[in-house]
Amino acid sequence: MSVRIDCDTCLVRGLSCHDCVVTVLLGPPPELSFDSEEQLALDVLAQSGLVPPLRMVTPMAGPEVESA
Repeated sequence: MSVRIDCDTCLVRGLSCHDCVVTVLLGPPPELSFDSEEQLALDVLAQSGLVPPLRMVTPMAGPEVESA
C-alpha cells in the first residue's frame, strides 16, 4: 500500500503547510507518493519529535461522510 500525497487536494493547504513533514523535508511538492515502509518511517520520525507529522487532509465523498 502506498500513500499518495497531492498538496493540491489537501483541505488544509496553506493553513498547515508550515507544520507538515512534506514541507519540512521537501518543500511543497505538486504530488508525492510514499510506500507503506516510507510512511511508517515518517510516522516514527514524527512520533520521536524529529519532524512534524503529515498534515494532509483529503476530501471524502460518499456514504461514509456524515452531513453536518
